[in-house]
Amino acid sequence: MTAFFAASALLPEGWARDLRIETDGAGGILSVTPGGDPAGAERLPGVVIPGIPNLHSHAFQRAMAGLTERRSPPEARDAEGGTDSFWTWRHTMYRFVGRFSPEDAEAVAAQLYAECLEWGFSSITEFHYLHHQADGTPYAQPEEMALRHLAAAKRAGIGITMAPSLYRHGGIFGQDPVQGQRRFLNDLDGFWRIVEGVRAAVAGDPQAGLALAPHSLRAVTPAMLFDIAQNFQGPIHIHAAEQQREVAECLAATGARPVEWLLANLPVDERWCLIHCTHMTEAETRGLAASGAVAGLCPSTEASLGDGFFSLPTFREAGGRFGFGTDSHVGTSPRDEMRQLETSQRLVQQQRSVATDAAHPHPGRNLVEAAVVAGAQASGRPIAGIAAGQRCDLVCLDPEHPALYGREEDALLDAWVFGGQGNPVTQVVAGGAVVVRDGRHIQRDAIAAEFRAALRRLAA
Repeated sequence: MTAFFAASALLPEGWARDLRIETDGAGGILSVTPGGDPAGAERLPGVVIPGIPNLHSHAFQRAMAGLTERRSPPEARDAEGGTDSFWTWRHTMYRFVGRFSPEDAEAVAAQLYAECLEWGFSSITEFHYLHHQADGTPYAQPEEMALRHLAAAKRAGIGITMAPSLYRHGGIFGQDPVQGQRRFLNDLDGFWRIVEGVRAAVAGDPQAGLALAPHSLRAVTPAMLFDIAQNFQGPIHIHAAEQQREVAECLAATGARPVEWLLANLPVDERWCLIHCTHMTEAETRGLAASGAVAGLCPSTEASLGDGFFSLPTFREAGGRFGFGTDSHVGTSPRDEMRQLETSQRLVQQQRSVATDAAHPHPGRNLVEAAVVAGAQASGRPIAGIAAGQRCDLVCLDPEHPALYGREEDALLDAWVFGGQGNPVTQVVAGGAVVVRDGRHIQRDAIAAEFRAALRRLAA
């Protein structure tokens, strides 16, 4: 048994003092005792909050963060409507992705996961579609690239839900894929082979789980979606309504908008996580909230790509569940994703404190709690806060940090999300193991060296 002691910590029922957290030695929480005895326990530095789940990642894109910001050449813009957008960004991604080896993928993922841990993400859901060799030929072990991400997660010490993605077509529904997509493509039989390989790899590992990720209505057919919905009982993730062009193409092909089509044609419920959901009508917004599905928001990426704004006030009012991911990894901090969501809403609504109500006046705490609860649901793992039966995922915030000094409890969370720069995360526990001390990942230097070597190979 391992025990931790926190002077102040945020539990699902609220703030508590002098908290003793006992674990089972395998990373699960056995008991949580306010006013507990610190004897024999490791004292956690600072104020402790639950680890934040990152519910959406394409790890390989960490290696290209910052490389897609320049204005696209005229031929690329003209081919995609004359402006820079997600669609022109995608041209760069296709060129870049052809260079990755399994070794590169593992090194880049380990760097990403270490960075996420340093900023307060304690788990990640890897929406994984980089399956095959550069010419589209499967590896001898079809799940090779997925296994590399699992190895990277184990190296970094982060909890992971591996979500193999089914990607078959290049448009709604059943259009031919383009050459840049050949590393992603599977039919259903090939996809299920990868899934079974991943299932075997995560079996019995309390730090790993399995989800499925039909990529989008652009990439799979209705028959494929029905097959997944009928034959898998865990979390299902899908990109939906990220761009206006996607909405227009779906309307033209089906007579319905993407979220509208999903809600009308599939058993969308608590198992589902719809990623982005940027362009929804009020009816779609309320329908998604009523379904119990999670909206997986990636505000930094959505801002980077110029996607648009999520309908947060309506979704919250309808009781919708939402969490945060980092998608293309132009940012790797939960604080920054929360800040981007709230402040972008303030610009749209022309008001302050959007993610609040009369009973819950602090947006920082509201966003943290939403992220933890929805992230646990979307990951399919017991990571819903500091409580018995959950994984021991803890983040320590330094109350002496200039951004947090003099703040306590809910005011401290507001300061963490909205106040200043720098990183006040001092220590992170993931699955009962300390993986960040004094603000540094315990293997930062070795992981960074391998990442730099991978970038040199990719550049060459």
